Amino acid sequence: MNEHEPLRGIPGILRPFKEYIKSLTLKEGDLVVYYGCVGTCTPFVELLAVAIRGLHLRQVFVPLLDETKSHAIHDVPDIGMQASGEQMAVTEARVLVIMGGLAMPLMPVTKEQVRDLTIRHSGAKVVGVCFQDMFVRAGWTGTVPFDLAINAMIDPVTVTRPEK
Repeated sequence: MNEHEPLRGIPGILRPFKEYIKSLTLKEGDLVVYYGCVGTCTPFVELLAVAIRGLHLRQVFVPLLDETKSHAIHDVPDIGMQASGEQMAVTEARVLVIMGGLAMPLMPVTKEQVRDLTIRHSGAKVVGVCFQDMFVRAGWTGTVPFDLAINAMIDPVTVTRPEK
């Protein structure tokens, strides 16, 4: 995985994700599982879910790596894709999406645990989505077998405040 394609903004994250998922020729009802941190990863998971909603796949969010706390992701009219309180079994996953928040310092998740997760779900494709080179900075790229890695940079961030 050495190809680097510079893109911009939210579409630069969502389009390659959707293109990759479409290239897998998944069947309607196949399972895509997102693993991430509660709160910080959830909005990005919901954006990724919006990008592929027309493919009619089942999608689920798993907080950290605890599949017993999974949340089905549904299309909510006039809102978008949302993680619900409905639990969905994580069996026969076709795609595992690992969010970069898991690799942040002080998170109770190791790269070895994520590698082992990919082994338990053998046959599933592994997609990594992170910001600010988090997977590289945390040393996950040599351990977690990403089939596709999307790294977005949020830089610069401009804050404007009215004068007081």
